[in-house]
Amino acid sequence: MTFSYKTMASPVGELKLVASEHGLSAILWENDDPARVRLGPLVEDADHPILIEAERQIGEYFAGARKAFTVPLDFHGTEFQKSVWAALLAIPYGETRSYAEIARAVGRPTAFRAVGAANGKNPISIIAPCHRVIGTNGALTGFAGGLEAKELLLGLEGRA
Repeated sequence: MTFSYKTMASPVGELKLVASEHGLSAILWENDDPARVRLGPLVEDADHPILIEAERQIGEYFAGARKAFTVPLDFHGTEFQKSVWAALLAIPYGETRSYAEIARAVGRPTAFRAVGAANGKNPISIIAPCHRVIGTNGALTGFAGGLEAKELLLGLEGRA
């Protein structure tokens, strides 16, 4: 499968938006580890309708005018990863959850380390809000976009 991409400027750096014919498949950070999200070949397509819509919605989010996203998503990962990413989508704007809370939400209460690993592989950052997952003690923990970006996103949502 070939994926289309376009880049966009944002307050957290340049983002690479990636879509299949079914939906948005990734939002990659400017200095993302290429092994973090593995997809097929990428072809630049600034006119891809899903990418245009994703860019519009992300722009509205950064402008403070959007709290929920409606762009179609097309996750690629294991069933466990997809269950974690679905749990991320259920975290309301402006709220946070711990890795342990996500583990309980996916029916694997002792799998908080595995939840952390799946969270780290979340391909659709920002929209599937892995930045809203924090340590049990409230500490900001690892984030593919960097802790500064995580802090900015949480601050944008009123939680810093």
